[in-house]
Amino acid sequence: MQTASGIAPITVQSGKSRATRRRRACAKFVRQTFHEFAEHSLKTCSWALACYRMHRARGLHHHAALRSLAFKWIRVLFRCWKSRTTYDEARYLEALKRTQFSRLAYLPEV
Repeated sequence: MQTASGIAPITVQSGKSRATRRRRACAKFVRQTFHEFAEHSLKTCSWALACYRMHRARGLHHHAALRSLAFKWIRVLFRCWKSRTTYDEARYLEALKRTQFSRLAYLPEV
């Protein structure tokens, strides 16, 4: 789903040069849908905002950070679909805390 929607990046390399770019051969409407979903999740989801802030601090541009966030959202939504459970942000945050993930430093204080 990540590659079909165009959210997953592609690596172009030739000789010693290597670059990562967004995928152009994809379903544009699906890519735009996930892109907008990721942007709207910044308002309500604390881990999504933390992930976005982390990528921005590392130097990614706004849209690249949103595509990276959408990549993570696709994994979360696929897992919910596969296990037939509803999304629970508290459960996901507990999983992040167990793994000591680097996004925890960017979580907004509540």
